[in-house]
Amino acid sequence: MSTLTKTNHIGRKISRIRELRDMKQEALAQALGTNQQAISAMENSETIDEEKLMEVAKALGVTPEAIKNFSEDAVINYFNNYYDNKGHILNSCSHLTFNPLEKVVELYERLVQAEKDKVEYLEKLLKEK
Repeated sequence: MSTLTKTNHIGRKISRIRELRDMKQEALAQALGTNQQAISAMENSETIDEEKLMEVAKALGVTPEAIKNFSEDAVINYFNNYYDNKGHILNSCSHLTFNPLEKVVELYERLVQAEKDKVEYLEKLLKEK
């Protein structure tokens, strides 16, 4: 493995977060008022301007910082460190200063809020037509 630092490919991070949210490019495109081809081009871009990043983050229900700092390795390590292959919380979690279940609830609440925001946005679009 090379010791060179990996590029911070924002487009790939957006793509992966979108996939983890089980969202198609078409749905993200609709939320951003663009088309699927534009989303594909954006996901193939290494960089994105801050204003567009904020719009994308809002549509995905995350913060711009969450996109910038997203790491597939961190997601994998989180689950490898805290859960065994049967889904049980490992005893090594006893040192945690937070309840992992509360974090799961917090995540679901954010996902529900993101879905509500999408519905509100789509209803607004329908009213405009």
